[in-house]
Amino acid sequence: MKIGINARFLLKSNLEGIGWYSYQILQTLVKNHPEHEYIFFFDRPYDPDFVFNKSVTPIVLFPPARHPILWYLWFEFAIPKALKKHKVDLFLSLDGFASLSTKVPQYVVVHDLAYIHFPNHIPFFVRKYYQKFVPRQIEIAKHLFAVSKATKEDIVAQFKIPENKISIAYNGVRSEFKPINIEDSINIKHKYSNGKNYFLYVGAIHPRKNIVNLVKAFNLFKKSSGSDFILMIVGRKAWQFENVEIEINQSPYKEDILLYPYMETKTLADITASCFAAINPSFLEGFGVPILEALYCDVPVLVSNQFSLPEIAGPGAYTFDPRCIDQISDSMNFVINDPNRNQKINLSKIHRTLFSWEKTTEAIYNQFISF
Repeated sequence: MKIGINARFLLKSNLEGIGWYSYQILQTLVKNHPEHEYIFFFDRPYDPDFVFNKSVTPIVLFPPARHPILWYLWFEFAIPKALKKHKVDLFLSLDGFASLSTKVPQYVVVHDLAYIHFPNHIPFFVRKYYQKFVPRQIEIAKHLFAVSKATKEDIVAQFKIPENKISIAYNGVRSEFKPINIEDSINIKHKYSNGKNYFLYVGAIHPRKNIVNLVKAFNLFKKSSGSDFILMIVGRKAWQFENVEIEINQSPYKEDILLYPYMETKTLADITASCFAAINPSFLEGFGVPILEALYCDVPVLVSNQFSLPEIAGPGAYTFDPRCIDQISDSMNFVINDPNRNQKINLSKIHRTLFSWEKTTEAIYNQFISF
């Protein structure tokens, strides 16, 4: 079987979100099923490390698809032409997009439908592309993969898609995310948090992530607890992040709020394993990878009770209403004083076994061989 792959998010040294998902799924798929031929379609020069073995043929298609107009040209002209030229049997797209201009069976991974729930948080032209094309792409796909049950339920509700057309394809975790010993944890704290305990948020910074309320809640926590805990925020400034900067600068505890850009995997794993608790106050997450990474580091997690986060965080999580600053603050106070902290961590150890790249890859592959 000849399988075409949308590999445009495989970007060396820039594997965020969908990029990591693509990397892990494709590497596992090619390793487990080398009997098939894989055509990786890139939209710019690729790194040879992404040609996982001799069953992979890399092809660069013009134009680089990093803007809605270029998305249209890439998916509606470049991709259909390449699928026909290379006589591809099926096409896997890992970034939620499909082509409306080919009859080749398409399998599409949907990460979330945030553009529907928070349209004003999406740049104008991106939003218009989503609104015009995504519903049609979802309809035309032969099969969909949702990264959580919450995302699957959202697809069914928004587009009236039959449930049997959608499978669950969870994220997994990079192997670097695991517990570390006390001595290494102390060294990490001295290097990154002035030797103090800290709450950790990892993710992009934009309105849907609810960082403004997180900072406000941290202010309340500091005032009520009198503790020396720090809030560490690790992530890329995506868009509309100015309010976050204003809130931090106005905080009476701004010296205890540390803002770091994205870090390389090993450093981020060590920082995650060294935090007192990981926190995600987002209004909507299709999955919430940093929370699962924290579970694999034996770290308690505090999460919004919205959308997929309770599903991913599991029964050991501390949950709160992301719109209620008092609840977020109370969860911080509770976790540092909880006598059942270890029991919560043990629940998370059991829950995290639901998620693995091997399980997800085989779920996707099983749909291929059944078509």
